Amino acid sequence: MNRLRLFGLALVLAVAAFGWVLTCAAWRFDRVAAGVLPLDPRDFPRLSVVTLGTAGAHPDPNRRGPTIAVALRQDIVLVDVGRGVAEALRAAKIPAAQPGTILLTSLMPENLVGLDDLLAAAWLEGRSEPLRLYGPPGCAALARSLEAGVRPGSQALREAVALPGALPALEVVEVGDGTSLQREELSLRAGALPGGPVPALAWRFEWRGRSAVVSSAAWAPDELVELARGAQLLVHEAAFLPTPEEARAMGLTDDPERLRRDAALHTGLEAVGSLARRAGTDTLVLVRLRPPPVYHLQVTSVVDDTFDGRVIVAEDGDELTP
Repeated sequence: MNRLRLFGLALVLAVAAFGWVLTCAAWRFDRVAAGVLPLDPRDFPRLSVVTLGTAGAHPDPNRRGPTIAVALRQDIVLVDVGRGVAEALRAAKIPAAQPGTILLTSLMPENLVGLDDLLAAAWLEGRSEPLRLYGPPGCAALARSLEAGVRPGSQALREAVALPGALPALEVVEVGDGTSLQREELSLRAGALPGGPVPALAWRFEWRGRSAVVSSAAWAPDELVELARGAQLLVHEAAFLPTPEEARAMGLTDDPERLRRDAALHTGLEAVGSLARRAGTDTLVLVRLRPPPVYHLQVTSVVDDTFDGRVIVAEDGDELTP
């Protein structure tokens, strides 16, 4: 009897171990397959915002560069294209070939370093239609330079492995304050943010009475408040701006002048809530994050002092609806 019990126990353990191995193998296969298998175009039944990349200018191993997707049905618009945009799209199960429009908030490097990445990934997925690029003055020169840099290599690859079609072209439109675009059901409007080192824009999206505003610059708070007036969702940066004493303690620069200049380019935790409150926003989504603080509660506890609405410390891949 004891032998039978031992045999039964051993059989149960063996079956459990085998099942565990199969589960691990299936999980591993799914992870690998997710990186290589073709994706069907994603459909968003209502206006949605996907925070594809939530870091800012400084590299962060836990966050990709600043990229926000605004989607309705199968129409996907990207606001800025930061580091790792192709991987961010795949992680969100959006084919790199699906977005057809890019909106730039400014020509600061962190907003555009992923543009060649997106072009190449979309092309390898079979996109041949041009990508539309809207942004402040300087976008046309940027596009010409980028295309000149990546086209020889893409042409060589195309000839070497007989890839169909050429790299998608960039159709560029330089825009300014008040520029309006209509994409079937989705309305877009640009708002200029003057006073900074480069021309900058924020973008407002509207659909059936719901609206979202995506911004990056901090140097024109009054203009941003007007553009975001009454929006259900405001996506904006929240930067930790240390005092000279805090910077010295963390091993950063303690040059007060440099800290002052850096602060003029960014919206701090103490100020971003006030912006959302003045605009009458329902939900404030914090992106372009740079630690410290480390924990979300540390961030929200500061922002809550000036804003009574909902505060979301966004992670890469979060999906939100206004």
